[in-house]
Amino acid sequence: MTTTPTFKRVWMITGASRGIGARITEAALAHGDAVVATARDAAAIEKRFGAQPGLLAVALDVTDEAQAVQATAAALARFGRIDILVNNAGYGLLGAVEEASADEVRRLYETNVFGLLNVTRAVLPQMRERRSGHVINISSLGGVRSAAGFGVYCSTKFAVEGITEALHAELAPLGIHATVVEPGYFRTEFLEGQSLVTSPRELADYAASAGQVREAARRISLNQPGDPERLAQAVLTLVDAKTPPLRLPLGTDTLQAIADKHAFVERETAEWRGLAASTDFPA
Repeated sequence: MTTTPTFKRVWMITGASRGIGARITEAALAHGDAVVATARDAAAIEKRFGAQPGLLAVALDVTDEAQAVQATAAALARFGRIDILVNNAGYGLLGAVEEASADEVRRLYETNVFGLLNVTRAVLPQMRERRSGHVINISSLGGVRSAAGFGVYCSTKFAVEGITEALHAELAPLGIHATVVEPGYFRTEFLEGQSLVTSPRELADYAASAGQVREAARRISLNQPGDPERLAQAVLTLVDAKTPPLRLPLGTDTLQAIADKHAFVERETAEWRGLAASTDFPA
Protein backbone atom coordinates (compact mmCIF):
# COMPACT_ATOMS: atom_id res chain seq x y z
CA MET A 1 0.00 0.00 0.00
CA THR A 2 1.30 3.46 -0.87
CA THR A 3 0.17 6.83 0.41
CA THR A 4 -0.16 9.92 -1.73
CA PRO A 5 -0.17 13.02 0.49
CA THR A 6 -0.31 15.29 -2.55
CA PHE A 7 -4.07 14.71 -2.71
CA LYS A 8 -6.14 16.33 0.00
CA ARG A 9 -8.92 13.77 -0.43
CA VAL A 10 -9.47 10.49 -2.24
CA TRP A 11 -12.95 9.81 -3.59
CA MET A 12 -14.49 6.59 -4.80
CA ILE A 13 -17.51 7.25 -7.02
CA THR A 14 -19.74 4.61 -8.54
CA GLY A 15 -21.62 5.21 -11.78
CA ALA A 16 -19.01 7.80 -12.71
CA SER A 17 -19.16 7.56 -16.50
CA ARG A 18 -22.19 9.81 -16.96
CA GLY A 19 -24.85 11.87 -15.20
CA ILE A 20 -24.38 13.06 -11.64
CA GLY A 21 -21.47 10.69 -11.03
CA ALA A 22 -19.50 12.19 -13.91
CA ARG A 23 -20.21 15.74 -12.76
CA ILE A 24 -19.00 15.00 -9.21
CA THR A 25 -15.91 13.29 -10.64
CA GLU A 26 -15.12 16.36 -12.75
CA ALA A 27 -15.58 18.72 -9.83
CA ALA A 28 -13.42 16.66 -7.46
CA LEU A 29 -10.61 16.35 -10.00
CA ALA A 30 -10.75 20.07 -10.74
CA HIS A 31 -10.49 20.68 -6.99
CA GLY A 32 -7.20 18.78 -6.91
CA ASP A 33 -8.56 15.63 -5.28
CA ALA A 34 -7.96 12.06 -6.41
CA VAL A 35 -10.89 10.05 -7.74
CA VAL A 36 -11.37 6.33 -8.12
CA ALA A 37 -14.06 6.52 -10.77
CA THR A 38 -15.98 3.31 -11.35
CA ALA A 39 -18.48 2.12 -13.92
CA ARG A 40 -19.32 -1.10 -15.69
CA ASP A 41 -17.22 0.13 -18.60
CA ALA A 42 -13.94 1.63 -17.35
CA ALA A 43 -13.03 2.61 -20.93
CA ALA A 44 -15.95 5.06 -20.95
CA ILE A 45 -14.43 6.82 -17.95
CA GLU A 46 -10.99 6.98 -19.54
CA LYS A 47 -12.49 8.33 -22.75
CA ARG A 48 -14.44 11.04 -20.92
CA PHE A 49 -11.74 12.25 -18.53
CA GLY A 50 -8.45 11.24 -20.17
CA ALA A 51 -5.32 10.25 -18.30
CA GLN A 52 -4.77 12.20 -15.09
CA PRO A 53 -2.48 11.51 -12.10
CA GLY A 54 -5.41 11.78 -9.74
CA LEU A 55 -7.77 9.54 -11.70
CA LEU A 56 -8.06 5.78 -11.46
CA ALA A 57 -10.73 4.27 -13.71
CA VAL A 58 -11.96 0.91 -12.45
CA ALA A 59 -14.49 -1.47 -13.97
CA LEU A 60 -17.18 -2.21 -11.41
CA ASP A 61 -20.57 -3.84 -11.66
CA VAL A 62 -21.94 -3.00 -8.21
CA THR A 63 -24.17 -6.07 -8.23
CA ASP A 64 -21.01 -8.22 -8.05
CA GLU A 65 -19.72 -8.13 -4.47
CA ALA A 66 -16.37 -9.65 -5.45
CA GLN A 67 -15.83 -6.81 -7.94
CA ALA A 68 -16.62 -4.27 -5.21
CA VAL A 69 -13.89 -5.81 -3.04
CA GLN A 70 -11.45 -5.82 -5.96
CA ALA A 71 -12.21 -2.19 -6.84
CA THR A 72 -11.62 -1.16 -3.25
CA ALA A 73 -8.32 -3.05 -3.19
CA ALA A 74 -7.26 -1.29 -6.40
CA ALA A 75 -8.11 2.08 -4.88
CA LEU A 76 -6.09 1.38 -1.75
CA ALA A 77 -3.15 0.07 -3.78
CA ARG A 78 -3.08 3.27 -5.83
CA PHE A 79 -3.92 5.96 -3.27
CA GLY A 80 -3.61 4.29 0.14
CA ARG A 81 -7.02 5.34 1.39
CA ILE A 82 -10.60 6.24 0.48
CA ASP A 83 -11.86 9.37 2.23
CA ILE A 84 -15.21 9.75 0.50
CA LEU A 85 -17.46 7.09 -0.97
CA VAL A 86 -20.21 8.29 -3.29
CA ASN A 87 -22.73 5.53 -3.96
CA ASN A 88 -24.23 6.95 -7.13
CA ALA A 89 -24.70 3.93 -9.43
CA GLY A 90 -28.35 3.26 -10.13
CA TYR A 91 -31.13 3.60 -12.64
CA GLY A 92 -34.86 4.28 -12.82
CA LEU A 93 -37.89 2.15 -13.61
CA LEU A 94 -40.93 3.85 -15.09
CA GLY A 95 -44.36 2.23 -14.92
CA ALA A 96 -47.16 1.46 -12.49
CA VAL A 97 -46.33 -0.90 -9.64
CA GLU A 98 -48.55 -3.63 -11.11
CA GLU A 99 -47.01 -3.16 -14.56
CA ALA A 100 -43.49 -3.95 -13.32
CA SER A 101 -42.48 -7.60 -13.68
CA ALA A 102 -40.82 -9.51 -10.86
CA ASP A 103 -37.60 -9.63 -12.91
CA GLU A 104 -37.63 -5.85 -13.47
CA VAL A 105 -38.10 -5.24 -9.75
CA ARG A 106 -35.40 -7.72 -8.76
CA ARG A 107 -32.82 -6.25 -11.14
CA LEU A 108 -33.59 -2.72 -9.94
CA TYR A 109 -33.02 -3.69 -6.31
CA GLU A 110 -29.85 -5.58 -7.22
CA THR A 111 -28.31 -2.32 -8.46
CA ASN A 112 -29.95 0.46 -6.45
CA VAL A 113 -29.98 -1.23 -3.04
CA PHE A 114 -27.92 -4.42 -2.90
CA GLY A 115 -25.22 -2.87 -5.08
CA LEU A 116 -24.95 0.11 -2.76
CA LEU A 117 -24.59 -2.29 0.18
CA ASN A 118 -21.94 -4.33 -1.65
CA VAL A 119 -19.73 -1.29 -2.18
CA THR A 120 -20.35 0.14 1.27
CA ARG A 121 -19.34 -3.12 2.96
CA ALA A 122 -16.17 -3.22 0.85
CA VAL A 123 -15.10 0.35 1.66
CA LEU A 124 -16.08 0.75 5.32
CA PRO A 125 -13.38 -1.45 6.92
CA GLN A 126 -10.56 0.93 5.94
CA MET A 127 -12.65 3.94 7.06
CA ARG A 128 -13.25 2.26 10.42
CA GLU A 129 -9.55 1.49 10.74
CA ARG A 130 -8.68 5.15 10.22
CA ARG A 131 -11.71 6.43 12.18
CA SER A 132 -12.36 8.83 9.32
CA GLY A 133 -14.44 9.04 6.16
CA HIS A 134 -17.71 10.12 4.60
CA VAL A 135 -20.28 7.87 2.94
CA ILE A 136 -22.55 9.78 0.56
CA ASN A 137 -25.53 7.87 -0.80
CA ILE A 138 -27.36 9.42 -3.75
CA SER A 139 -31.09 9.15 -3.22
CA SER A 140 -33.67 11.28 -5.00
CA LEU A 141 -36.70 13.48 -4.62
CA GLY A 142 -38.31 10.02 -4.94
CA GLY A 143 -36.70 9.07 -1.64
CA VAL A 144 -38.73 11.83 0.01
CA ARG A 145 -42.08 10.94 -1.50
CA SER A 146 -43.29 8.28 -3.88
CA ALA A 147 -45.46 8.92 -6.90
CA ALA A 148 -47.49 7.17 -9.57
CA GLY A 149 -45.32 5.75 -12.32
CA PHE A 150 -42.17 5.61 -10.21
CA GLY A 151 -43.39 3.53 -7.26
CA VAL A 152 -40.88 0.70 -7.49
CA TYR A 153 -37.98 3.05 -8.19
CA CYS A 154 -38.99 5.27 -5.28
CA SER A 155 -39.13 2.21 -3.03
CA THR A 156 -35.42 1.59 -3.73
CA LYS A 157 -34.65 5.18 -2.75
CA PHE A 158 -36.76 4.83 0.41
CA ALA A 159 -34.47 1.88 1.20
CA VAL A 160 -31.39 4.05 0.59
CA GLU A 161 -32.81 6.65 2.98
CA GLY A 162 -33.34 4.05 5.70
CA ILE A 163 -29.91 2.49 5.22
CA THR A 164 -28.22 5.89 5.40
CA GLU A 165 -30.10 6.94 8.51
CA ALA A 166 -28.90 3.79 10.26
CA LEU A 167 -25.34 4.26 8.96
CA HIS A 168 -25.38 7.81 10.29
CA ALA A 169 -26.12 6.51 13.80
CA GLU A 170 -23.72 3.57 13.59
CA LEU A 171 -20.74 5.42 12.10
CA ALA A 172 -20.89 8.73 13.98
CA PRO A 173 -19.23 7.30 17.14
CA LEU A 174 -16.39 6.09 14.88
CA GLY A 175 -15.72 9.53 13.40
CA ILE A 176 -17.28 8.65 10.03
CA HIS A 177 -20.05 10.70 8.42
CA ALA A 178 -23.00 9.42 6.40
CA THR A 179 -25.21 11.65 4.26
CA VAL A 180 -28.05 10.91 1.88
CA VAL A 181 -28.28 13.41 -0.99
CA GLU A 182 -31.76 13.98 -2.43
CA PRO A 183 -31.56 15.58 -5.88
CA GLY A 184 -34.69 16.72 -7.63
CA TYR A 185 -34.93 16.85 -11.41
CA PHE A 186 -31.47 17.75 -12.73
CA ARG A 187 -30.60 18.14 -16.40
CA THR A 188 -28.72 14.89 -16.91
CA GLU A 189 -29.33 11.81 -19.04
CA PHE A 190 -31.34 10.13 -16.24
CA LEU A 191 -34.64 10.10 -18.16
CA GLU A 192 -32.95 8.74 -21.27
CA GLY A 193 -32.69 5.07 -22.25
CA GLN A 194 -29.37 4.24 -20.58
CA SER A 195 -30.52 5.34 -17.14
CA LEU A 196 -34.27 4.72 -17.26
CA VAL A 197 -36.04 1.45 -18.00
CA THR A 198 -39.70 1.69 -18.99
CA SER A 199 -41.87 -1.31 -18.22
CA PRO A 200 -43.17 -2.63 -21.58
CA ARG A 201 -46.45 -3.70 -19.99
CA GLU A 202 -49.04 -0.92 -20.09
CA LEU A 203 -52.46 -1.40 -18.48
CA ALA A 204 -55.26 0.87 -19.64
CA ASP A 205 -56.58 1.31 -16.10
CA TYR A 206 -53.42 3.26 -15.21
CA ALA A 207 -53.54 5.59 -18.21
CA ALA A 208 -54.65 8.54 -16.06
CA SER A 209 -51.96 8.03 -13.43
CA ALA A 210 -48.77 6.16 -14.37
CA GLY A 211 -49.58 6.63 -18.05
CA GLN A 212 -49.55 10.40 -17.64
CA VAL A 213 -46.17 10.16 -15.94
CA ARG A 214 -44.79 8.18 -18.87
CA GLU A 215 -45.76 11.03 -21.17
CA ALA A 216 -44.43 13.69 -18.80
CA ALA A 217 -41.04 11.97 -18.60
CA ARG A 218 -40.64 12.32 -22.36
CA ARG A 219 -41.36 16.05 -22.17
CA ILE A 220 -39.18 16.71 -19.15
CA SER A 221 -36.10 14.79 -20.32
CA LEU A 222 -33.12 17.11 -20.91
CA ASN A 223 -35.31 20.06 -19.82
CA GLN A 224 -35.05 19.55 -16.07
CA PRO A 225 -34.62 22.70 -13.93
CA GLY A 226 -31.61 21.57 -11.89
CA ASP A 227 -28.04 22.40 -12.95
CA PRO A 228 -25.80 19.32 -12.48
CA GLU A 229 -22.66 21.47 -12.33
CA ARG A 230 -24.09 23.33 -9.34
CA LEU A 231 -25.05 20.00 -7.80
CA ALA A 232 -21.44 18.82 -8.03
CA GLN A 233 -20.23 22.02 -6.37
CA ALA A 234 -22.82 21.52 -3.62
CA VAL A 235 -21.36 18.07 -2.95
CA LEU A 236 -17.89 19.62 -2.63
CA THR A 237 -19.32 22.05 -0.08
CA LEU A 238 -20.93 19.12 1.73
CA VAL A 239 -17.65 17.22 2.18
CA ASP A 240 -15.96 20.39 3.48
CA ALA A 241 -18.51 20.73 6.28
CA LYS A 242 -17.27 20.01 9.80
CA THR A 243 -20.66 18.57 10.73
CA PRO A 244 -22.33 17.28 7.55
CA PRO A 245 -26.10 16.77 7.61
CA LEU A 246 -27.82 13.40 7.56
CA ARG A 247 -29.92 14.57 4.60
CA LEU A 248 -29.08 17.11 1.92
CA PRO A 249 -31.99 17.96 -0.42
CA LEU A 250 -30.87 19.61 -3.66
CA GLY A 251 -33.17 21.63 -5.90
CA THR A 252 -36.20 23.76 -5.18
CA ASP A 253 -38.43 20.92 -6.38
CA THR A 254 -37.11 18.64 -3.64
CA LEU A 255 -37.54 21.41 -1.06
CA GLN A 256 -41.17 21.81 -2.16
CA ALA A 257 -41.74 18.05 -2.07
CA ILE A 258 -40.47 17.94 1.52
CA ALA A 259 -42.75 20.80 2.56
CA ASP A 260 -45.76 19.19 0.87
CA LYS A 261 -45.01 15.78 2.38
CA HIS A 262 -44.66 17.17 5.90
CA ALA A 263 -47.89 19.13 5.56
CA PHE A 264 -49.76 16.05 4.30
CA VAL A 265 -48.43 13.85 7.12
CA GLU A 266 -49.36 16.46 9.73
CA ARG A 267 -52.92 16.80 8.37
CA GLU A 268 -53.50 13.06 8.12
CA THR A 269 -51.95 12.33 11.52
CA ALA A 270 -54.17 14.95 13.16
CA GLU A 271 -57.27 13.51 11.47
CA TRP A 272 -56.54 9.95 12.64
CA ARG A 273 -54.81 10.72 15.97
CA GLY A 274 -57.71 9.42 18.07
CA LEU A 275 -57.70 5.98 16.43
CA ALA A 276 -53.90 5.83 16.41
CA ALA A 277 -53.69 6.56 20.15
CA SER A 278 -56.47 4.10 21.01
CA THR A 279 -54.32 1.02 20.37
CA ASP A 280 -52.16 1.24 23.54
CA PHE A 281 -52.99 -0.88 26.59
CA PRO A 282 -55.20 1.16 28.98
CA ALA A 283 -53.14 3.11 31.50
